[in-house]
Amino acid sequence: MSSIKKARLAFAGYAVLLTLYPVAASAVDSASLEFGTGNKTQMARLGVQWQWDKQWFKTNGMHLGGYWDLTLAQWRGNQFQGIRDNRQNITDIGITPVLRFQSDNRKGFYGELGIGAHYLSELYDNNGRRLSTRFEFGDHVGVGYVFSNNLDVALKFQHFSNGGIKSPNNGVNFGLIKVGYAF
Repeated sequence: MSSIKKARLAFAGYAVLLTLYPVAASAVDSASLEFGTGNKTQMARLGVQWQWDKQWFKTNGMHLGGYWDLTLAQWRGNQFQGIRDNRQNITDIGITPVLRFQSDNRKGFYGELGIGAHYLSELYDNNGRRLSTRFEFGDHVGVGYVFSNNLDVALKFQHFSNGGIKSPNNGVNFGLIKVGYAF
């Protein structure tokens, strides 16, 4: 392994550890399950979340808050190379700080967005779309509803890209359905 690759791996590991430090200090507030598809790739993802104890821009019973989202996902892509049909399975570990505009009691409709760091078990190469690094940024925008029994249902659009660190960087997009439960 070249010294550049070792440095990148060390930097990515250090960044993940720094990001996880505040997460370890508190208890898990909720868990989620997400399913989605995009670019001829399917995704299933498990997540745990930690709420922030901050409220910004409070007005009319609403505020801007947020949470940490730690996820483990499996991507399954269909690669078509000539007449041969191959499948690509990728494991994705991610941590994302998410901003959410929500009611003060955290029930009802909300909108959210987040940009986080993800590490893929292998390089994505599917139907002409390629990601040239295992480290990817994952940004999403979503809308959802939290019911009185703490069931959270949402629709999300997520984009993965390495932010121009290395080419090619075609990006991968997913439409996701999220079901979560707050403890």
